[in-house]
Amino acid sequence: MTRKYLARASLWLVAATFATLIAACSPTISHHGYLAKPGAFGQISEGMSRTEVEGILGSPSTTASINFQGDSNYYITSVTQSRSFLKAKETSREVIAVRFDRGDQVTSFAQYGLEDGRIININSRETPIVGGELSILQDIFKGILGSKPGF
Repeated sequence: MTRKYLARASLWLVAATFATLIAACSPTISHHGYLAKPGAFGQISEGMSRTEVEGILGSPSTTASINFQGDSNYYITSVTQSRSFLKAKETSREVIAVRFDRGDQVTSFAQYGLEDGRIININSRETPIVGGELSILQDIFKGILGSKPGF
């Protein structure tokens, strides 16, 4: 009876281990930013006022108020997927850009996806060092002579 109990307990332990491994490998999906209402983008038209646009889309994620020829509102949505210890990957991005003239009337609007943009690393967490890029000879002499100024 003890062997039968141990066999059954070890079978449950193996099943629990596999279930834990499978759960650890399943992706975690995160939604960030603006949550668009279905069909809201289709209600925007040229000539609408800023208050009408914000009434339909809500407050923007960010604005570009250079005010050279008018303002712009940006509504940004991002979906990322990560798996246990792997780096998170952006799977979807949507940017709604609404441009206004100086009188706060819509002049143009567009919707952009992940395929329309390129990723710019704003914070690479690397501090630039003056003279950090060494030539091959400088690198060799640095190893031979040690770290002296100028090398």
